[in-house]
Amino acid sequence: MQSPADILRDIWTSAGGDAAALDRVHLTGDEPQIPSSFRVAVAGQATIAAAGLAAVEIWRLRSGEAQNVTVDMRHAVAECRSERYLRLDDKPPPPAWDAIAGVYRTGDGRFVRCHTNFPHHREAVCKVLACEPEREKVQAVLMQWKGEDFETAAYAAGGVVALMRSHDEWSALPQARALAELPLISIEKIGEAPPRPWPKGDRPLAGLRVLDLSRVIAGPVAGRTLAAHGADVLLVSGPELPAIPWLTIDTGRGKLTTFIELKSAAGRAQLRELLKDADIFSQGYRPRSLAALGFAPEEVATISPGIVYVTLSAYGHAGPWAERRGFDSLVQTTTGFNQAEGEAAGIHGPKELPAQMLDHATGYLMAFGAMMAKTRQAREGGSWHVRVSLAQTGRWLWNLGRLDGGLNTPDLTGEAVHTAFIEPMPSGFGTLKAVQHSALLSKTPAQWSRPAMPLGSHSAQWPARN
Repeated sequence: MQSPADILRDIWTSAGGDAAALDRVHLTGDEPQIPSSFRVAVAGQATIAAAGLAAVEIWRLRSGEAQNVTVDMRHAVAECRSERYLRLDDKPPPPAWDAIAGVYRTGDGRFVRCHTNFPHHREAVCKVLACEPEREKVQAVLMQWKGEDFETAAYAAGGVVALMRSHDEWSALPQARALAELPLISIEKIGEAPPRPWPKGDRPLAGLRVLDLSRVIAGPVAGRTLAAHGADVLLVSGPELPAIPWLTIDTGRGKLTTFIELKSAAGRAQLRELLKDADIFSQGYRPRSLAALGFAPEEVATISPGIVYVTLSAYGHAGPWAERRGFDSLVQTTTGFNQAEGEAAGIHGPKELPAQMLDHATGYLMAFGAMMAKTRQAREGGSWHVRVSLAQTGRWLWNLGRLDGGLNTPDLTGEAVHTAFIEPMPSGFGTLKAVQHSALLSKTPAQWSRPAMPLGSHSAQWPARN
């Protein structure tokens, strides 16, 4: 079984990182940290360390000054569950899930998971089942369905559900075979452009401008990470787009936030103006939705030559499920994690991982990929496309191996986290107590210099560069 250092080495060198830089990383702590048969703690530590090391290397390139990065495994795990530990005016988060979200049995003895936190996804499930949004009624109707038939019908209706599969069942699907041909992170040149010089600044990403078009966890975590190292991150949302308020607060630290109506010509013109001065465009929409509005990767590279375009998907950019909607909980269910954890726990049925680790690890890999591509842009020019997916991060996590007895590990308590890793900060919502960033840089400490604010609080323009 690979050590945390070897896992980090593989991530770092696969994206073109110089192996000599790994001497500047210190990984502390031992696994397991939370109850799981999978190496979730190492996954969090390694992906956060990769992003931290990329920031360290960028600072060396910009300033000539070397520094170290330390990532403690327990702190990393806490950060990968940051939404659990957030407090707003000392109040804990509300229930995370919609009333009918979760796991159901189907008539053929299978299990399905429904994700209904957004109203249109809940309506799609209820439309397919022709029932009211009440758990008992949903369960009763599902006993008349085969699991895979419901999964197919719900997706066709615009819903997001997942059939619980074993890892062997998942591995036999064409989508899993397509992922097996792809790297953990894809970084490709998509256009010609001169190198952009690094702007002046006193932090690794100071002066870099990031457009963040993402929701829920993975994409917003990527933007939050780039902001922690000094980037100007502008979160673009729409007044009609559904959002999960608690996640918006937790991942909004360090960001500006504006509303742009992309379905209008005026809104698309606004986004094009912002793109002209952007360095990184990070987005989590399905590929065709942005392309239909004129913002496919190659089009953005024409609007802003030298851009780094980062794409997040649920199931990868190749294969028959490339367009399929999905969230961490669903990808866990369909790729074998829930069945395997349940089996390890001795239960018949799904058991979730003890963190939304596919989301969080993928968010850090997005930030890492963005920084590595930006480093190449500054060195050799070009426009670049970075692609990651929840399912590919899941494939990587699965291949890290299993922990015998890992499920017997005591869970990390909120009290322990609040004693060690929480910092208070003002926000546009009230006083926050939130998990500090776990990548500790020795010369340019990570920090969020802007408070989390309600969506749409700022104008659609970039702050002046220093």
